[in-house]
Amino acid sequence: MDSIFLDGSSLTFEKLRNIQNLSQKVEITSEAWIKIDKARAVIDDILRSGRTTYGVNTGIGTRLGNVVISASNLEELNVNMIRSHCVGIGKPLSPERTRAMMAVRLNSMAMGFAGISRENVEKLIAALNQNCLPQVPQKGTVGAHDLAQLSHLTLGLMGEGQMWSPETGVGNAADILKSHGLTSMVLKPKDAISMINGTGFVTALGSEAADRAQLVVEMADVVAAMSVEGLVATNEAFDQDIHKARPHKGQIKVARKIRALISNSYQKSELGESWSVSRVQDPYTLRCIPQVHGVSHDIVEFASDILSNELNSANDNPMVIVDGEIGTVSNGNFHGEYAAKALDYIAIGVHEIGNMSERRIERLCNPACSELPAFLTVQGGLNSGFMIAQITASALVSENKTLCHPASVDTIPTSAGFEDHVSMGGWAARKALDIIENVEFIIAIELICACQAIDLRRPLRSTPILEKLHAEVRKDVPFMNTDRVISEDLNKVHRKIKSGEFWKLMKTHIDNHRD
Repeated sequence: MDSIFLDGSSLTFEKLRNIQNLSQKVEITSEAWIKIDKARAVIDDILRSGRTTYGVNTGIGTRLGNVVISASNLEELNVNMIRSHCVGIGKPLSPERTRAMMAVRLNSMAMGFAGISRENVEKLIAALNQNCLPQVPQKGTVGAHDLAQLSHLTLGLMGEGQMWSPETGVGNAADILKSHGLTSMVLKPKDAISMINGTGFVTALGSEAADRAQLVVEMADVVAAMSVEGLVATNEAFDQDIHKARPHKGQIKVARKIRALISNSYQKSELGESWSVSRVQDPYTLRCIPQVHGVSHDIVEFASDILSNELNSANDNPMVIVDGEIGTVSNGNFHGEYAAKALDYIAIGVHEIGNMSERRIERLCNPACSELPAFLTVQGGLNSGFMIAQITASALVSENKTLCHPASVDTIPTSAGFEDHVSMGGWAARKALDIIENVEFIIAIELICACQAIDLRRPLRSTPILEKLHAEVRKDVPFMNTDRVISEDLNKVHRKIKSGEFWKLMKTHIDNHRD
């Protein structure tokens, strides 16, 4: 496949998702190399002049930044900096997420503010492209720089610590680099701080969270429409005039999507037309889908814009300024508050999608609500049907309620009290991903239950587009006549939700809908 070129300004969630593919190659544009070289020339000029400059020939951190380091000790300073900062704990990042973090850091370097030496950027690219991926523990960042994670990354590239490659598995970093014909990084002045500054860990995981959040809220609307059909609800609540009267962007979008999928002037649903007027109106989790799902769409869109901006931002400290007055400037661009807040918003918005979905699952399984066999099984008693599937959904929703407590409302002063406000962005990113995965499974349960409900209402049929989705589900998950291991079905459906396969099946139809 063609290489993805990084230039510091055009990295997208989609490109980063592709970079997670172990076969995807990454390069830096020629224009970006010029910027990298110009920034390094500034550092070399500082070294030749003997000027004392923070992060170049001083210690680091507020309490040690005033300590001037002699030229003969600068290489030792850089090595010590990495070793001392390798204090991450917990399970290592997956190879895919390690690649994403490496790409995010490279993209920031491509902007030309880091001042890192060209040869070490080349070694970072070579390691990424040959999948020589350092073992990076997930825990140990407070979101004011991702120092621990980026230090573990750098340590492996120095030929120390542990590394993984597809050919060798986990082993000694020096041995794995050598087996791939690669040489270890030799850190020059400022190289260490250029490698470990910024929000590479938070932004890499946060971008994945935003990417998956966008997909899960889109797919949740489709699954909700399937439940509207399975529960034989009315389409009146989705009338466009209702939503024009309360013109929230997400609400209008979701209502339109539902209208595109259920009975309308272009397609009919026998299920929809069988709705009984004696019910008067539907429960909130059906009637209020546009209102509740809509705000989740708006939240995810808002937060994704922040994370997309962070993906193409320089967050070095000190920052090398080439244009205008040449030099380095101490600054706060490393602070992770933007990403942390965005991820907390995503967590809350996506969780609410799961809340709604679990309640619809309960209605599908409850005969008092659905007027279908209890737990959607035709031989109740002998079979339990989807009884425990609903309990699993409830457990995931409850777990998410705890995970939704915002990480970014916390702060603990660090570095002898001078770094006195931090974002906790690393935890915000990790738990947002946990919440999103839980919701992906919740809507997988809802989709399977809704398909079962539609089958139980045969010979009545839904709209052609929803019947198309139903048929796609049935390729992997047959109608459940008697009990079987449902977790296997869930994993199959979850994979197609996470990959976007189901959404691609629906998207063109929805995009082309006209009221």
